[in-house]
Amino acid sequence: MASDGLPEAVEPEEKSSLKYVFTCAIVASMSSIVLGYDIGVMSGASLYIQKDLKITDVQLEIVVGILSIYSLIGSFAAGRMSDWIGRRFTVVFAAAFFFAGALLMGFAGGYVMLMFGRLVSGIGVGFAVVIAPVYTAEISPASARGFLTSLPEIFINLGILLGYVSNYAFARLPLHLGWRFMLGIGAAPSVLLAVLVFYMPESPRWLIMKGRLEEARTVLEKISGTQEEAAERLADIRTAACIPSDLDGDVVVVPRKRGGEEKQVWRELIVSPTPAVRRILLTALGIVFFQQATGSDSVVLYSPRVFESAGIHGDDQLLAVTCAVGVTKTLFVLVATLLLDRVGRRPLLLSSTGGMIVSLIGLATGLAIVGKNPDAETPWAGILCVVSVLAYVSFFSIGLGPVAAVYTTEILPLRVRSLGFSVAVACNRVASGVVSMTFLSLCSAITIGGTFFLYAGITVIAWVFFFTCLPETRGRTLEEMGSLFGMTDTGMQAKDASHSTRTDGCRATLLASSPGV
Repeated sequence: MASDGLPEAVEPEEKSSLKYVFTCAIVASMSSIVLGYDIGVMSGASLYIQKDLKITDVQLEIVVGILSIYSLIGSFAAGRMSDWIGRRFTVVFAAAFFFAGALLMGFAGGYVMLMFGRLVSGIGVGFAVVIAPVYTAEISPASARGFLTSLPEIFINLGILLGYVSNYAFARLPLHLGWRFMLGIGAAPSVLLAVLVFYMPESPRWLIMKGRLEEARTVLEKISGTQEEAAERLADIRTAACIPSDLDGDVVVVPRKRGGEEKQVWRELIVSPTPAVRRILLTALGIVFFQQATGSDSVVLYSPRVFESAGIHGDDQLLAVTCAVGVTKTLFVLVATLLLDRVGRRPLLLSSTGGMIVSLIGLATGLAIVGKNPDAETPWAGILCVVSVLAYVSFFSIGLGPVAAVYTTEILPLRVRSLGFSVAVACNRVASGVVSMTFLSLCSAITIGGTFFLYAGITVIAWVFFFTCLPETRGRTLEEMGSLFGMTDTGMQAKDASHSTRTDGCRATLLASSPGV
């Protein structure tokens, strides 16, 4: 009788723990909303900033795109900061930067103060894109980790949508107030995040790294479905942290790593990598580079200007169509989370990139026709532009956007994973900044239609790269992924790929994200 009742007793416990983990993951992922909000709100606010501050196109594209470059500071600092003060308080740290940056931008009296506000916010963004997926991965059970670690990407897109809505809501205010309210209101989510984070548990992995075993055991019992699962996860993390099994107690001293280990990792990944590791690194850098180089940030950040070039006039109409872009992105990234483990990375990536090529060609053609016949009535060309933009963000959000983060997470060997992520994030953010800060200049040099034809050409190169260089990774263990790239050195792989390595493997789904927005 007892055995018959056991499943009934365990199932509610599993559901309760999963609900608790889901709540914690949502709170941690809220930090990603601020990144998305900044991207979305700047698309509309930039129209009014340029009019109010009377700045040039070059100054405008710098203030719009510089956030990605500034975020490098936070990204590189976040790893050490989270290891020092913990994952939870690093989220508070990010929220403080968001809050200060939003207020500085909201009260900016001129271009210099606005740029300083962008610097402060950018550092906060760098912290957020690292710590949200790290924390989520470290508290998630294996059964739900794929979905939960995609939450930051979902929240980025939700933030973009909220930014678009904010543009629409404050557009009717006087010129000198509208854009300041759009940017300043971004401080509100930061306050909510800083309050809610105190209801989150600390990451059990960080607690074990600090030797606080009893606290880690308590947290694991809350976030695991059964006591047996909690004990298994505790043992796996202890092994990864190099804590001997015979060393027990509420608080223990964790053995320190050898000082030369970090130099060895640099040598294995950057200085003298094996052919297999070199191929893995180039694959990771290629996918995160093309995620940005295909023009995603230009479409999102400058969508009102794109629609204006397509013949849509009036702030209300421009911002309303831009809101449609935000809704489309959010819906399709939700669809992507359901398809990643069912369809596979490679089919999604190739079909997504192929759709982006067609969409960019359609957009470029429509803009070129409107540009050559500015006085002629060509409503079909304007409709083509709107449909192409919506198609582009749909294809991007269902494939290249989320897949880049997941794929990079999976292929890097455990031993060089942390450094590999840092290099990938730097590549992604620099590419994002360059694209954002050159769009208006490119439009002046080769027309806006020519700019999107250029992005279409880059996307064709990306499709060829993905087709020839990226094998399918769905359902494969870490060892099998290494063999896909010709790796034979099992010492660089995890000993327990089924659990502990996957916990580390999602450590930054990714620092990107990017956002690739």
